[in-house]
Amino acid sequence: MVEGLQLVRFDLGNRRWNIMSETLLRELERLGVARGILVDMARREQILEVRCEMPHCYHHKGRKAFDPRSQRPPSNWELTADHYPRLKMHGGRLTLDNVRLAHRLCNRVDYGWRIKIGPLLTNGMSLALIAERLEKQSVPRPHGSPRWTPALVRKVFVS
Repeated sequence: MVEGLQLVRFDLGNRRWNIMSETLLRELERLGVARGILVDMARREQILEVRCEMPHCYHHKGRKAFDPRSQRPPSNWELTADHYPRLKMHGGRLTLDNVRLAHRLCNRVDYGWRIKIGPLLTNGMSLALIAERLEKQSVPRPHGSPRWTPALVRKVFVS
């Protein structure tokens, strides 16, 4: 639940009004999201708060800070809908059961790891060899991680 926001519902005839949904819809509108899957999810009470849901968020102001979409070129910190758990490259679509909220940059970084690690796993390479290769190629790691390890490779790939 959003900090300091109570879930309050009123029955007004056939229309159930939810303050939380209305607040989320206003926040999405402020960020330049007026239609699409995120708006559908907010109307259905499937979003609890507007925050980056990626396993690793890189915004210096935190998971809840987003730039409006009106900026050109697009900001690294604007809100995007990430195809998850089934990625777009694996046939995933933006459906109610396949979306998480993300900053554009956080989404791109996660995607970059997946396209590097996935084929190596498919080719039968061990996690240790993958970690070694990523270190040699100086592939950026999640912040706070001193080096690529087999455990980090696995964590990044499955999250």
